Amino acid sequence: MNTNDRGIGVKGALIDPYLPKRILRNGTIQTLLSRAQSADDLLVNQGAQPILLDGGADATGMDPAGTVRLLAYYTAHKSSGPRRGLVMTIHGWEGCSHSSYNLVVGSALVRAGYDVLRLNLRDHGPTHRLNRGLFYVTLLAEVLAATRQVAALAGENPFYILGASLGGNFALRLALAHAAEPIPGLVGLLAINPVLNPSRSSDLLDSHAWIRLYFRGRWLASLRAKQKLFPDSYDFAPVEKIPSIRAMTEWMLQHYSPYPDAESYFAAYAIPPDRLRQLTVPVTIVTAADDPIIPADDFYRLPSHPLLRVRVLASGGHVGYTDLFPLRHFLAPMALEILGSFS
Repeated sequence: MNTNDRGIGVKGALIDPYLPKRILRNGTIQTLLSRAQSADDLLVNQGAQPILLDGGADATGMDPAGTVRLLAYYTAHKSSGPRRGLVMTIHGWEGCSHSSYNLVVGSALVRAGYDVLRLNLRDHGPTHRLNRGLFYVTLLAEVLAATRQVAALAGENPFYILGASLGGNFALRLALAHAAEPIPGLVGLLAINPVLNPSRSSDLLDSHAWIRLYFRGRWLASLRAKQKLFPDSYDFAPVEKIPSIRAMTEWMLQHYSPYPDAESYFAAYAIPPDRLRQLTVPVTIVTAADDPIIPADDFYRLPSHPLLRVRVLASGGHVGYTDLFPLRHFLAPMALEILGSFS
């Protein structure tokens, strides 16, 4: 099995490499299986409390006098042992606090003694009405402001951040923000299949018809919801006729953003390898060699750093890591092992 695992200074070894049944060792199949869940994966929803977080001043220009509001769901740990800390999860693009991987991992975490806060990014989940301005990945400041409030909820307990896909990109940028101005209590971050090179990932997404159709459908549904709530601000009718994600992005940027084109936008939240030399907190990255939209070679270019561990598994697709007969998610025990290695 081809894996790459490098990193110095992070205590603890990862559990045995994930290897599903041979018929399931395919990036497309693994990506599809990422939506599979069982009744046990709903534990994190029990007693979940909605929380509105203050994201600070609005940077979209649509509500200059307003304050950004981000919705999250907090679930206290459900173990009989001591509290092990607070984990904030960040979902991927067009995902939400209740995405399957958030439920799978979140349920395992609360069962193991962690408190969990599942953050919704702007315009994700049931949050379109909270802010007039549109979501852009570059709106890191509002996520950072919310993260600092979440860190305060941890009190004297350890604080962790876990992000998947685009949420993994946010997690890495939060780690870099921590280097400039520490986030209180933060002891480690886990980024799962993070987007490092958005331009490449956008083109790969468009190259897989079923993935393109899935994300295009979810994005259009999100835009329709936004337009219905703020009809005086938005008209997305022309986007309905655009077939590709990149072309949709170009249109959106030209009509509703300060960015001149998609490449400028992608560059604004890309993570060049050398930036990770600035890390001051332990970070583990896990990805799969068969991820159809996040190229594995992006991770082989990352620098060696005493606080950075990179793990490339042979199979797992895009945030999949699932076996069947019986259904088993590797993501949950993997997250528990990695978070435990930070303490």
